[in-house]
Amino acid sequence: MSNMCNILEYNRQFVDSKQYEQYLTDKFPDKKMVIITCMDTRLVELLPRAMNLRNGDVKIIKNAGAIISQPFGSVVRSVLVAIYELEATEVVVVGHYECGMTALNSQGIIEKAKERGIEDIVLDTLTNSGIKLHHWLRGFDNVHEGVLNSVRILRKHPLLPPDVPVHGMVIHPDTGALEWIADGYHYLEEQSSESESEEHSPSATR
Repeated sequence: MSNMCNILEYNRQFVDSKQYEQYLTDKFPDKKMVIITCMDTRLVELLPRAMNLRNGDVKIIKNAGAIISQPFGSVVRSVLVAIYELEATEVVVVGHYECGMTALNSQGIIEKAKERGIEDIVLDTLTNSGIKLHHWLRGFDNVHEGVLNSVRILRKHPLLPPDVPVHGMVIHPDTGALEWIADGYHYLEEQSSESESEEHSPSATR
């Protein structure tokens, strides 16, 4: 029996026995938080347990490496929708050790794509259209760098409300231990202090 057949068979039993009732909630995150994290299989259950999250607590956005590669992609769009439409008030980027995006070999992926039937003419067309595949498929040198870069993109985004803290964390995929490597609260306090200093500077009062 295929994976999809197994899923559908289980689903019929799940619905018939009303197991869904324990998960009933609404679309608004109770903890008013958005989490951007990696799609790694080890984090599917571990991350929510390690962060004490229940169904309905947060919005979780997943991709390879918890990477925000550009400010106007689907990840940031989802973050902004969560903030403006779903009442989220803070954002957390959670990377993890032993991530497959660490020093990802973009050329290796391209070669595997060719082995799976993607023709050279397709790759050439994409390149000629201005798509830099090697850049697009690139990962990061270490997980801290990846998380901090995603945090920087969010903090500097022109559409992010200035009062929304953006944090960065790293989780260990075996133990669930968390490291807080970018404190969004402290960052907002620093920004506020800098603004006040500029307002009271001699040049600001001229």
